[in-house]
This record gives sequence, C-alpha cells and structure tokens, in this order.
Amino acid sequence: MIRVLIVDDQMMVREGFSVLLGAMPDIEVVGEAVNGREAVAQVAALRPDVVLMDIRMPELNGIEATREIVAADAAAKVLVLTTFDLDEYVYQALRAGASGFLLKDASARQLADGVRVVAAGEALLAPTVTKRLITEFAKSAAASPRPPAIAQIGELTERETEVLVLIAQGLSNAEIADHLVVAESTIKTHVSRILVKLGLRDRTQAAVFAYEARLVRVGG
Repeated sequence: MIRVLIVDDQMMVREGFSVLLGAMPDIEVVGEAVNGREAVAQVAALRPDVVLMDIRMPELNGIEATREIVAADAAAKVLVLTTFDLDEYVYQALRAGASGFLLKDASARQLADGVRVVAAGEALLAPTVTKRLITEFAKSAAASPRPPAIAQIGELTERETEVLVLIAQGLSNAEIADHLVVAESTIKTHVSRILVKLGLRDRTQAAVFAYEARLVRVGG
C-alpha cells in the first residue's frame, strides 16, 4: 500500500482527492493537512510514502513546507499540486525537493498514476505534464548566477553524463535503455551512481541539476 498525506487549504479539494485515492486498492490516505506547517508535523508523525502538496497556502506555503520536509527526511517524496501548468512556483518547488507536480484538474486515474510514479521514484513528472513545461521552468535556472560546481560534473563518466541528460528530458529508465540499446538494469546502475556522485536524492533533482549545469539546452 502507498500511504498518502493530502495537503491543501481547501476542504473540498482535500475531500475530493481523499475519495478518489481511497478508492484505489493500492493507495491509502493516512492523513490531511490544511497548511504547510501542519504538513511538516503530519509527515513527521505519519511517515507517508507520498505527500500531495498544494503550493499556495497560509502560514507556510508548499515550497517552504517541501523544503522542510525533505531536509528532515531525505526519503520523503512530495508531489506538488497546482492549478496552472505554468505556475511560476512549480520550478521553485522542484528545486526545494519535490519529486514532481500534477495539475489539480487531473483525472482520478492520472492522480493515482502520479502518486504511483512518485512513490516508485521512476519518472520525473506526472502524466499531465509535458517536456515543454520543464523547459519553461528551466529558464529560471539558466539565468541563475550559481551553476553547480564544475568539479561535480567532472566526476561523471561520459555515459553517465549522457544518461543524466536523458533523465532531464523526461525519459524513464526503460526509455533510456531503449535509446542507448542497453539493459534497463544497466541504466538503473548508472542512475544510482549519478545520484551518489552528485549528492542528489532522486532523479527529479538530477534533472534540475542537469538544467542548472547547462547540460540541457533550454528553449530547444
């Protein structure tokens, strides 16, 4: 069972998501929170597998709450909820440690699949999000005055750098394996080594790193 905590300041949204996810045989809603501060406390108490996190909330917004949750537990997985697919805060949430984001108007199936995807740690973003969107949010990284240390990038092998770029383009392990004509288990090994060498927690953070390191051309 995938244990989920729902965080949103609107009761109807929380109840709606709770009903939709509760109907899934492999997902259990273990709690709800009405703001970021309560979310941080609930995560510490309940240890959910996935946190569905709204961005705009009182007391403590979703970005700051995500940052605190991830800082306290590196294994925590946060799936950010947003009303607009080009929400200016989504990229900030990814940088804060979110594992992906999903639109609030997603269908029940898309919502459940998004939770499963994040819980498995296999994909960068939920199904409703296109590669175009991460490119949009990456533009802010391109203007960042603090790119990652060149020394860190230099620790990667040529193949690992190639895999990192493909991760940033939104490809799954299976898709990367097909692209490079190797076994999926080989890609999983490369991904694990990339995360260790760069000191990153998951493939979403690896994708953010790739954009900030200018390994992926923005706007193409």
